[in-house]
Amino acid sequence: MKDRQDQDAGLDRVLAAFDEAQRRRSEDAEAGMAIEVPKEAPHLDTLDLARLTEAFRAWAARPRRVDVRASRRRILLVYLLLRYTGAKLGEVLALDMRTDFDESHSLLRLGRSPEEAGREVGLPSEIVREIAEALRDPELLKRNDAPLRVDEAHIRRKFYERADECGLPREAANPSALRRSRALELLRDGVPLTVVQSLLGHSTANLTASLFSFSEQETREITQRFLNREQNRTSSARNAFFGKITTLVRDEIQAELSIVTLGGHEITSVITVESLVRMGLAPGKLVTAEVKAPWITLAVDEPDGVSARNVLQGKVDVIRRGDINSETTLRLSDGTRLCAILTTRGLDRIGLKTGDTAWALFDVDAVIMHVR
Repeated sequence: MKDRQDQDAGLDRVLAAFDEAQRRRSEDAEAGMAIEVPKEAPHLDTLDLARLTEAFRAWAARPRRVDVRASRRRILLVYLLLRYTGAKLGEVLALDMRTDFDESHSLLRLGRSPEEAGREVGLPSEIVREIAEALRDPELLKRNDAPLRVDEAHIRRKFYERADECGLPREAANPSALRRSRALELLRDGVPLTVVQSLLGHSTANLTASLFSFSEQETREITQRFLNREQNRTSSARNAFFGKITTLVRDEIQAELSIVTLGGHEITSVITVESLVRMGLAPGKLVTAEVKAPWITLAVDEPDGVSARNVLQGKVDVIRRGDINSETTLRLSDGTRLCAILTTRGLDRIGLKTGDTAWALFDVDAVIMHVR
């Protein structure tokens, strides 16, 4: 009961923290845009959410019994809708998926009632496909207009169990925390605060950003831009690794930092201390590491004793041959595509073919860091 009563109190703190960061930046151009979220507003970052999502998917796919698998799939759907809309649990459980889920436009209509028009929230295309496939499950269809009707206490127990599996704090993995987490993802990716409030169906007085407003069409366009960026990250854009800084060591001139990506790869980079300070990099910060194709070399045997600090294994996906240079794309275990440009003579020398296992090697100074 307390969670239901206080579910937006933590969100108020998150929005107020963002508003304060925005105010500081308007007063001081050097202030940056770090959002200091209060400890009493627990939340998960994008990588933690990815771990939790995979835990839910694995748990839902585990049972052999059809009815048990359908029951778990129902919980997975509730989780996915909460995670990607930032909606309240009651809003998701009240959905009529026959009319409120618009697969063709990748939309979910939330908060509709005879008295309220509700709001539309865009969903990532891969999540739309996953939801649509699940809703075709005959066991879920037996529920007719209420395939998501599940006891709230049961949902929270399953959320806590999955959090325990991932080693995540329970208080950061409940429905209210997912709402805060989605708000922070949107805000940190540049979605205006008033748009975030509109998407979450939340209003807070006395916020600086509330002076700005956007039309419904502008809100859709802003949201779509965010979803496109999000899709690029989760679909593993070529030669780009989205992850979290795990270690950072600096001296007077340079700093070495390592990130762990959504797919579990570790990437190490060296940058100047000046760049480190300018970008506000620190352990826990979410960044994108990019590697230029000409700086990557390939090996057909597992490297041993090489100087390159970054070594990643994958399978040759595509080879595009040219008279002088050739482009080879490796697909890593998480689906990330890594493109290397070698001389055609060098490619022939190592004898790579489509489908072969190969290793990509690149040094720390070949990695460029970008703040999301």
